[in-house]
Amino acid sequence: MIQDPKILDAKDVLAPFRAEFAIPRHAGQEVAYFCGNSLGLMPKSVAGAVSRVLDQWATHAVEAHFTDADAWMPYHALVREGLAEVAGARPIEVVAMNTLTTNLHLMMASFYRPHPQRRKILIEARAFPSDRHAVASQISFHGGDVARDLIELAPEPGESLIRPEQIGSILAREGESIALILMPGIQYASGQRFDLKGIAELGAQYGCRVGFDLAHAVGNVPVDLHDSGADFAVWCSYKYLNSGPGAIAGCFVHERHAHSDLPRFAGWWGHREDTRFLMGAQFEATPGADGWQLSNPSIFALAPLRASLEIFQRAGLSRLRAKSIALTTWLADAVTHELADHIEILTPVEAQQRGCQLSLRVRAGREAGRRVFADLAAAGVVCDWREPDVIRAAPVPLYNRFTDCERLVDSLRSSLRRSA
Repeated sequence: MIQDPKILDAKDVLAPFRAEFAIPRHAGQEVAYFCGNSLGLMPKSVAGAVSRVLDQWATHAVEAHFTDADAWMPYHALVREGLAEVAGARPIEVVAMNTLTTNLHLMMASFYRPHPQRRKILIEARAFPSDRHAVASQISFHGGDVARDLIELAPEPGESLIRPEQIGSILAREGESIALILMPGIQYASGQRFDLKGIAELGAQYGCRVGFDLAHAVGNVPVDLHDSGADFAVWCSYKYLNSGPGAIAGCFVHERHAHSDLPRFAGWWGHREDTRFLMGAQFEATPGADGWQLSNPSIFALAPLRASLEIFQRAGLSRLRAKSIALTTWLADAVTHELADHIEILTPVEAQQRGCQLSLRVRAGREAGRRVFADLAAAGVVCDWREPDVIRAAPVPLYNRFTDCERLVDSLRSSLRRSA
């Protein structure tokens, strides 16, 4: 029996956090927002955080780099503890910088070092296009042949998810020729969650470097990057980390590489802090992930991330994950019990194999799915569409309610009835 969502909302200890976010309105009421997997809602505290930086600029100009407890020179360090917490990392292993794909290229400059016997990259066949563009261009840049050197792992025919054993099988066949494994934490279209530690351990057995794109995982599920043993990871901050469009991204480099002499594309902000302003010609890397920085970061971009991470720290990751499981399970159960004849859930059923995203497919086909998606938007239910035929809905525990999930199910039912 599906529980009453109003009762569940009344018992929700995280319910007060919803008031800390700006909820868009449609036809005079708040929308039911399920698009946090694409762009998280704005924390209301962001306005004050950005205004603070503007005030510092107006009041101190260049001296704001050194004035006040939140001076700009060490400002990126103000997000370090919060970023390490959501990434399951040690502070020395994380840094906020650049954008996701820029960081991916920087990581591959260090961790994709092909040679004739080991030059292939393993990714998933439906990787987010930006990732595929990045790895294909790296292969070409190093003189490789994409048709030969890019291995794309696809689900078995007729299936929508990658089986864990498929990764082991392909490494048993190709592992000695693979230089880099790059996998997602959560697959953007299906919502499937991957075992980071298991993949990293498999890669290490075959001598492969291992990295992860965690765009849909950080702030959504526990990623435990340090314990995973991965060499690196990258992610954006505009989805579950609620830091705004084009927000500053995040990067993880495992502590075992903190003092390494790995080749990298260097910039002055990655230079040792104590000698950076001596303006020497020789690059000396700052230990840890900071050593991969290029330029001084945008303070305006860091301020929203700082505001959002403060909310995460107050909410608590374990409580957020528990609510996430409860919300998504309620939604999955409701769709399964009431709409299964018309809607297929592509995302794994087991809670530990998914985050808060559910990927839905209308059984009547793509055009019917597009009509349903349009009807949801007209009803003030905000999801997103991914070609060829997927409606993605992500109930985010910081601001979504069980009654939002009920509204989504009701809107789906109404649309399907109209179509019938």
